Amino acid sequence: MAAVTPLRQAQGRPLLQTHGLSKHFGGLHAVEDVELAIPHGEIRAIIGPNGAGKTTLVSLFSGRLQPSSGTILFNGEDVTRLPAHGRVRKGIVYTFQVTSVFGNLPCYENVALAAQRQRGSQSGVALKESEIADHVSQAFAQVGLEGVENQLAANLPYGHQRLLEVAMGLAAGPELLILDEPTQGLAEGEIARLCELVQEISKQATVLLIEHNMSVVMELAERITVMNSGKVLAEGTPEEIENNPQVQETYLGT
Repeated sequence: MAAVTPLRQAQGRPLLQTHGLSKHFGGLHAVEDVELAIPHGEIRAIIGPNGAGKTTLVSLFSGRLQPSSGTILFNGEDVTRLPAHGRVRKGIVYTFQVTSVFGNLPCYENVALAAQRQRGSQSGVALKESEIADHVSQAFAQVGLEGVENQLAANLPYGHQRLLEVAMGLAAGPELLILDEPTQGLAEGEIARLCELVQEISKQATVLLIEHNMSVVMELAERITVMNSGKVLAEGTPEEIENNPQVQETYLGT
């Protein structure tokens, strides 16, 4: 079980909160009336069967999609209609289910672009080269990719490309880091390293994790939100979710 981090606030508003959040595509209710509250410093997992609405939900959080109805609050501020780049400036960073690195650029440039684009826009002032270099160096060190800075991103093994994408997210200075299927395609040893990395990241940022690997979910998450057919089916600690009859029947298959 992940430890409670210094970011956790015993009192006060959640970092991310939704009220009646819905997204409809014609007659398809991909997300329906979701009520969610994620505290500062938590590692939260969202799980559910394919088509449950998980990726649509976090796309609403990040601004990649606009909701059909409902509200999204971030640090108490209504960001429901704020575009994706505006939410990045607020500290919401989303790493994709499929790697989104720039394969024709060196690894350093991938991370430097993320640092300049996000941190520069947050402050409203272009970062100095030395400041960018510091952010890039810290990100590479945190994900354990020192020494690959000058390699083309496309030449990295797939697992390292996933770590590079996390480094890009960290360089952006997230307050909320959304990881969509981060263990997909990773070898067992890479998954173990990623779990360690997520626990390290949670000391400086809130982590929202979409993941099908239940051993990873049970190891990392402090609370789990289970979705089914666009709605929240259950929410609780890993132990509560594991023992929930509805979840067992719908998703865990026990």
